[in-house]
Amino acid sequence: MQRKNEYILILGVSSGFGKAIATTFAKEGYDIYGVHLDMGSAKQAIEDFRLELESLGIKAKFFNANAANDKKRNEIIDYISKNEDPHTLRVMIHSMAFGALKPFIGISEDDIMSKKQLVMTMDVMANSLVYWAQDIFKAGFFAENSKIFAMTSIGSKRVTVSYGAVSAAKAALESYVRQLGVELAPYKISTNAILAGVTDTPAARKIPGFESMLERTKKYNPFKQNTTPELVAKAILMLSNPEYYFINGQTIAVDGGENILNFAE
Repeated sequence: MQRKNEYILILGVSSGFGKAIATTFAKEGYDIYGVHLDMGSAKQAIEDFRLELESLGIKAKFFNANAANDKKRNEIIDYISKNEDPHTLRVMIHSMAFGALKPFIGISEDDIMSKKQLVMTMDVMANSLVYWAQDIFKAGFFAENSKIFAMTSIGSKRVTVSYGAVSAAKAALESYVRQLGVELAPYKISTNAILAGVTDTPAARKIPGFESMLERTKKYNPFKQNTTPELVAKAILMLSNPEYYFINGQTIAVDGGENILNFAE
C-alpha cells in the first residue's frame, strides 16, 4: 500500500459505517480525519482504533467533539487548513447518527417528542451536512472530483416506531444532497446519499424493535444476508473514483436489493 497525498474527513468515525469507511480508505493509503463524540471508556476504544489506522502507514487525526456545534466545526476546519495542503480532500462522509427516538403522539408529555428534540435531530442529522459543505468549500479543501457522501436509510420513506424525527431528518438529508449536487457540480464536486440496508450498528440498535427488523430483512433480502458496514464502505470507495464524477445528486442503495421488495407475507 502506497500512502496517497490526499485525505478523507468522516463525521461520525467511531463506530458503524464511519469506522468501516475509515478502515477501508486507510488500507488504500488515504489519511483520515475523523470527528466523533464519545465519553468514558469509549474514548480509549476510539484512541486504540486511531492507532490501529496509523499502523497501516497513514496519518489519522480524530476530534472528540460535537460535529453539529458551530464553534467546534470552525475549530476543526481551522486545524485542518493549517496542517494540510489545500485541495487535497478526496471525500467527506456525513455519518452522524444522533437523534431522538420518540413517538410524536402520546398521553404524557414525557413520552413524546419535544420541540427541542425535534429541532436537535434535524440539525444534527440533516442541517449539519449543509453547514460542513459550506465551510469546507469556503476553506478551499475540495479538489476537482472531490466527493461528498451522506448516510441515509429506508426510514426516509417508511414509518418505523418512534423513528419520526429521524425519518424527517433523513428525508431532508436526501433533499440537501440533491441541492448540493446541483450547486457544487460547476466546481467538479459530486454529492450523493448512500442508502444502506438494515445494518447492525450501535446506533441502529437503539431503534425500538431493531433485532426483529434485522431478522426480517435477512430473511427477505435477495442475498439472504444483512448489509454490513464493510460492504457499504467498499461501495463508497468505488464511487470515490474520480472517473465516476457523473454520478451526482442521487440516493444510491447499497442493500442487495432489499428496499425494492415488499416484505408483506
